[in-house]
Amino acid sequence: MLTSDFDYELPPELIAQEPPQVRGTSRMMVLRRDGGCIEHRQVGDLPDYLTADDLLVLNDTRVFPARLKGAWADTGGAVELLLVNPLPASPSVWSCLCGSGRPVRAGLLARFAGGEVDAEILAPMANGACPVLFRTARPLMALLEEHGQTPIPPYIRRDGGGRMERTDRERYQTVYARETGAVAAPTAGLHFTDALFQSLDAKGVRRASVTLHVGPGTFRPVKTATVEAHRMDAERYRVTQAAAGAVASCKARGGRIVAVGSTSVRTLETVAAANNGRVVAAEGGSAIFIYPPYRFQVTDAMLTNFHLPQSTLIMMVSALAGRELILRAYREAIAERYRFFSYGDCMLIL
Repeated sequence: MLTSDFDYELPPELIAQEPPQVRGTSRMMVLRRDGGCIEHRQVGDLPDYLTADDLLVLNDTRVFPARLKGAWADTGGAVELLLVNPLPASPSVWSCLCGSGRPVRAGLLARFAGGEVDAEILAPMANGACPVLFRTARPLMALLEEHGQTPIPPYIRRDGGGRMERTDRERYQTVYARETGAVAAPTAGLHFTDALFQSLDAKGVRRASVTLHVGPGTFRPVKTATVEAHRMDAERYRVTQAAAGAVASCKARGGRIVAVGSTSVRTLETVAAANNGRVVAAEGGSAIFIYPPYRFQVTDAMLTNFHLPQSTLIMMVSALAGRELILRAYREAIAERYRFFSYGDCMLIL
């Protein structure tokens, strides 16, 4: 299957640069796989499409301010680090993406946060990342909360102003975020508010949480000519016994598993693939790549945003709803002037 099969033309002005003024007011396209019917609604209408038998599965990962800007100790030149995840060797050693005007090699030292953070490159970059040893007097995560920046996607333009950093710190985060570890938000979850959860509760819709710490690979373009040749970056996940039990109970009563976002889908399908179609308590690294004609073992429906052309995410939703139907829905979304990508509108696939 060709990567170009998942291409489409998007007017740049439809890429949402800011969240909606009020959380929970985004538009929601409803796409029915059986018959291909398309409806145009608001995300607040989500309870109209769910029943008390259904289970809403959310990713409770929390985005941390993972981007640090500083200077090389020897030259004073600018350097930027994006902390991705801690490595098993030590909690002080992280896999990082490094942005610099010089080649990155082992032994280089950099300073951040007004000198409170020293960072040593331990090995050259490989596959775009390198291990970095951090030395700090205070806990690193506390320093990141104080001095780090929210790692928003590259298609959202920022000039470094404080107002938008404050906005991103609040809005590029779900209201139910709990487990710190992501460098990108599970963006379908950004639409939820306490009021929407209250409406879902009143309808009797149950929910469960899984955790998948979203990494920068979520924005990594597919550079291979064929879909099958692409390889996903592994991302850390965890499914609790409570979540596994909720999924099993939903299936037993004939309800639908409604996954909120691609990360919830990947977590559920990763665990099911390793356990003969069952979701059990588990943790590890997910590198599953879902594209047509993948057969879903757990996911019955999905709430998701609109995704980049030729991305692994549009391939996933095409596996769920069919490539031609998804591309038709995207053409209609463009004609109806929906807002696209992380801060944009959403689609409910039933």
